[in-house]
This record gives sequence, structure tokens and C-alpha cells, in this order.
Amino acid sequence: MQLLNDQIRNDVRVMLAEIKNPVKLTIFTRSDDCEYCADTRELMEEVAALSDQLTLDVFDFERDPDMVRTFGVDKAPAVAITGAKDYGIRLYGIPSGYEFGGLLEAIKLVSDGRSELADGSKKMLAGLDEPVHVQVFTTPSCPYCPRAVLLAFQMAIESDLVTADMVEVMEFPDLAARYQVMGVPRTVMNETVQIEGAVPEPMLMEEFAKLSLKAPQRG
Repeated sequence: MQLLNDQIRNDVRVMLAEIKNPVKLTIFTRSDDCEYCADTRELMEEVAALSDQLTLDVFDFERDPDMVRTFGVDKAPAVAITGAKDYGIRLYGIPSGYEFGGLLEAIKLVSDGRSELADGSKKMLAGLDEPVHVQVFTTPSCPYCPRAVLLAFQMAIESDLVTADMVEVMEFPDLAARYQVMGVPRTVMNETVQIEGAVPEPMLMEEFAKLSLKAPQRG
């Protein structure tokens, strides 16, 4: 069954026509205990078919442990978006509703390979000497989530020490409980800094500065 209607397909095709460099979508699914794995694969196949710059690889979370380790994914469904290199951008859960915009923004960012962050933010990220893991918890109905996701992905584009995940919170209730996610977007950096809402870039970097003082470790 086609997940994207004709109007959305046309809109996405036009948007993807702007990307200049190849992007690979690497999907990890599993056969058991994964309600949205099949739909996630179908969605990625439909999106990949809309641009000659997109290619698609599919792996099984259980049967392909080497690829799981290579991409560092820890749950399914997962989508790794890579281009000239692996920037550490991951999507967990099917990106539906407003989250679909996060997928498209990630594709554009990875194709371009430039973050477009402010100079001050770039300078702060350049000073990193420890890994930073950024998780942004989202829901399909949250119109503010794509902005928070975009900032996290821009950080990953800018620094090789930053990895960034978009996590569909309703598909991973154990993580929602762990991080006490009562509203979205909720951004978690290295388990120690948690940010409510879609804050602007300067405010996010203020919180990031607090993190850097805590000698962060990869979460």
C-alpha cells in the first residue's frame, strides 16, 4: 500500500530536486516486536524512488550484527542518513506527520554537508574534545519538533564528535520513561542536559556550554 499520496510525492520530488550530492538511506528493521518496521521500510523505499540522488540499503537488526555495530544503532526501526561521510545522523521510529519534515531536512543537510549554524556555534563545537550524543524526542503531531531536530542535526554536521538522533517517543516508551518525557520536543545531551521545547539556536548553545563544562561522555 502506498503511504505517500500523489500530492505529497510530487511535493517531495520537487524538494529533493534541490539536492546536489548523493545521499544513502540505510534502514534497520526487525521481524519481531516492531510494529512500524515494515511501514518504515515502505516509506523509505517510496522516498528513495523520488530522487536519483538517493540510494537505499536495508538490514535486519538481528541478522546483520556487523552492520548494526558499524552504524551504531541500538533499536529498530532505525534510519541512518549518510552522504560524503557518516555524520552520525539517525532517525528512530517511522518519521510520520511533522517528523517527515525532519527526514527531508536531514537528507538536504547531509547532501549539502554544511550546517549553516552561526559562527559562535561553530566555534563552540570546534572546541569539543569529547563525544556528545544528542537525542531529540518527538511525536508526529508536534509542529515545533522539526526545528529542534534540525538544530541537533546541524550540530552533527558541524562536528565529528556529535551524533544526533530523532526518536519517535511513542514507539519507544521505555526511553520516554527513562528521560521523563512529558512533552515534546525534549532534547537530551549526554544524559545530563535536558531541554524542553524548540529553543532557538543561541539558547541551545548556552545549554551546550553547560554540558561542555561537565566533561561529557557518550550516552
